[in-house]
Amino acid sequence: MDPFLTLLHSFSSSLSAGELRDLKFLCQDKIGKRKLESVQSGAELFNFLLEQQVISSHNVDFLKTMLMVIKREDLTTRLEHFVEEGEANVPDDQPDVNEKRLQKVAIEVICENVGRDWKMLVRKLGFSEVKMDRIIAANPLNLKEQLVQSLREWQKWKGKDAKVTDLTKALRDCNMNLVADLVEQKLVQLNVENK
Repeated sequence: MDPFLTLLHSFSSSLSAGELRDLKFLCQDKIGKRKLESVQSGAELFNFLLEQQVISSHNVDFLKTMLMVIKREDLTTRLEHFVEEGEANVPDDQPDVNEKRLQKVAIEVICENVGRDWKMLVRKLGFSEVKMDRIIAANPLNLKEQLVQSLREWQKWKGKDAKVTDLTKALRDCNMNLVADLVEQKLVQLNVENK
C-alpha cells in the first residue's frame, strides 16, 4: 500500500468530530459544497483533496497548514518526518545505496561551500522559481538550510535518476569549479577508503 495513503488513513482515525468539522471549513474553496456536506470522515475528505490534486505525496503544504490551524502539532510533526525521510517516494525509484552515499557526501561539501549563489545552482538542476520560493518561505533567514532543502527536493524529484555527476556538472556550469573540484576530491577519497 502507498505509504502516503497509510499516513492519511492514520491521521483520519485520530481526528475528533470537531477537528473534522474545522478541516471541512478550511476546504471550502477547494471542494464543492455538495461534496463537502457528504464527507463523514477524514479519509473521505483527504480522498477528495487527492482527487482535486490539492495534496499529494510530493505536495503536502496545504495539508500541513490545515493540521497547524487545528493545532494538531503531533500530526504536523509526523507529516514533516514523513517528508524528511523521503518516504513519499516509492523504494524502486531510489538510487542505489552507493549512489546515495556519494550524493550525501557531495551535498555536504556543496552546502559548506556554496553561499548566496545557491539559486543559480538549483536552477541549473532544473528547479522552478515556485519551488525555490516555497523553500525560501519555509526557511526565511537560513541560507544554508535553503540550499540543503533544495538539494533534498532535487533528490526526491529525480529519484533513481539523481546522479552525483549532475551535481558536479551543474557546479561547473555555474563556474563554481572550486566547489566541483572539492566534491570530486572527496568522492575519490571516499572510493579509496571503501576499497
